[in-house]
Amino acid sequence: MPLISRVVSMVLRVAEIAFAGVVIGVTSKYLHDYHSGTGQPLARFIYVEIVAGLSILFGLLWLLPFASGFFHWPVDLFLSFAWFAAFGILVNYVNGRTNCGDDTFDWSGIRHGGYCGRWKANEAFSFLSAIVWIFSALVGLWFIHRERRKEVRHTNGT
Repeated sequence: MPLISRVVSMVLRVAEIAFAGVVIGVTSKYLHDYHSGTGQPLARFIYVEIVAGLSILFGLLWLLPFASGFFHWPVDLFLSFAWFAAFGILVNYVNGRTNCGDDTFDWSGIRHGGYCGRWKANEAFSFLSAIVWIFSALVGLWFIHRERRKEVRHTNGT
C-alpha cells in the first residue's frame, strides 16, 4: 500500500472518530438532561447515538495496523448513508421542535454556545461525518481499482 494512501486513510479515520465523538457528546448531553414526561420521542437520538458509536468503533478498529485498510469501502459507504440519515433526523428536529431557526446550513451560532449552538454543532458535525465517510469509501474504491489494474498489467505482461 503506497504511503500517501495510508496517510490519507489514517487522516480520514481520525476525522471520522473526532466528528462522531462530537456528535455523541452533544446527543448524550441532551439524553442525560432529558426529563421523562416531556412527550418527545427519543428514537431519533438513540439512532444518532448508535451511528456515532458504530463510527467510533469501526474507525478505531480500522486504524489498527493489521486491518486491511481499503477493503472496507462497503461499510464506509453504508455508514455514510447512515450519517446522512442522522443529519436529516437532526435537521428535522432542530427546525421543527426548537426555536433555532430554519436555515440548516447557517452554522454561525456554533461558537456562542447555548442550546441552539449545541444543536447546530451537532448538525454540522453529523454532515461533516457523512462527507468524510463517503470520501473514505471513494478512496477505498479508487485504491482497489488501481490495484486491480496493476494485477491485470502484470498478468498480461508476462
